[in-house]
Amino acid sequence: MADNGDFLVRFWGVRGSIACPGPETVRYGGNTSCLEVRCGDRLLILDAGTGLRRLGMSLMGNGPIDADMLFTHTHFDHIAGLPFFGPMFSAENSFRLWAGHLQPEQQIETVLCEMMMAPLFPIPMEVMAAAKTFNDFPCGDTLSFGPDIKVRTAPLNHPNRATAYRVEYGGRSVCYVTDTEHVGETLDENILALIEGTDYFVYDSTYTDDEYPAHVGWGHSTWRRGVALAEAASVGTYIVFHHDPSHDDNFMDIIAAEVAGARPGSIVAHEGLTLKF
Repeated sequence: MADNGDFLVRFWGVRGSIACPGPETVRYGGNTSCLEVRCGDRLLILDAGTGLRRLGMSLMGNGPIDADMLFTHTHFDHIAGLPFFGPMFSAENSFRLWAGHLQPEQQIETVLCEMMMAPLFPIPMEVMAAAKTFNDFPCGDTLSFGPDIKVRTAPLNHPNRATAYRVEYGGRSVCYVTDTEHVGETLDENILALIEGTDYFVYDSTYTDDEYPAHVGWGHSTWRRGVALAEAASVGTYIVFHHDPSHDDNFMDIIAAEVAGARPGSIVAHEGLTLKF
């Protein structure tokens, strides 16, 4: 846990599409998307993939938890950890859940409750005893979490829509930009405006350039496009994220070497990676 005033980001899940635990993914991790963000005493959780379960285990026993959970979108790999998030079952805890991709057709409360309804899941959302509020907002809004924490949002190019987040605290920032697909050679202006000058830029790098043509329209990008965005927006550190489940540790090592050559100082995300400002 961050000390009061600290800004910290910890990665609990870095995979996309489906969890892929096993001996081939030990070093980078097999859990799907989940980040813990500490802005002083305030806890933000970005996405609720299978990595959320282990985050919940780390939080248990540390007193009441009050947190905000921000969803990029509600495809299953980004919400599958929610039913197994231990702190949600304790009445002493409070959570605010946010989504910017569902209006006007749907609401985040309805979508998550339907995920946990029979015959898909045996325990309904009502069993989760923590206090919960559900908040849908128009993507592009800026959210405020107290006087010192601002979260800017932007739309992404993904089937069923998705939201990117820029968390700003203490004059520093981290941008979480995943599930999005680039279009041709044009850099996404929505992303460029959001990430301009950020300290850390976490980007959907599911495919290599060789793999991408077979997956056009699937809603994901490449690490090389992430490098181009990072350069154009003068970001600090570029972080490769949302690894394809078919990319084992050895394959990720190759990507890490290529990324380092293309933009020195870049990081390939792995479970347990912690960024401190």
